[in-house]
Amino acid sequence: MGEAYPFIQSTFSAREASFSPDGKWLAYCSNESGEYRVCVVPFPGPGGKWQVSLGDGRGPVWRSGGREIFYLSADNKLMAVNVEASGGSFAAGVARVLFDSHSYGVFGRYDASADGKRFVVAYEGKRPSSTLTSVVNWTVDRKER
Repeated sequence: MGEAYPFIQSTFSAREASFSPDGKWLAYCSNESGEYRVCVVPFPGPGGKWQVSLGDGRGPVWRSGGREIFYLSADNKLMAVNVEASGGSFAAGVARVLFDSHSYGVFGRYDASADGKRFVVAYEGKRPSSTLTSVVNWTVDRKER
């Protein structure tokens, strides 16, 4: 195992990093533009930086196979973007809305199944509740991602 080192060094905030399934790309959030946006860079570098989110975005998660990235928009919509990464080049399609998530908190608190068809989202209800729902075995196919 190698020694830890700072990978993204910036005067701006960089957070919520997520490796692509093949480990060759890193999606993260940066406020370099004045709002948090989802960006992708090659890992371990060098190379360019590509913006994936339409505007404000947080919590990037790669789909199994590395051909799609999910993220939460500022208005709590779960978004999906088709991506193509090969060698040192990267291209992102147009982000599309999957559903309104009602996500809880500032950071994206969700995950996607390997096939990108199921999601688990921590959300804040409209009224207090004393009910706790537990979902078991939801990570069974996560190892495929």
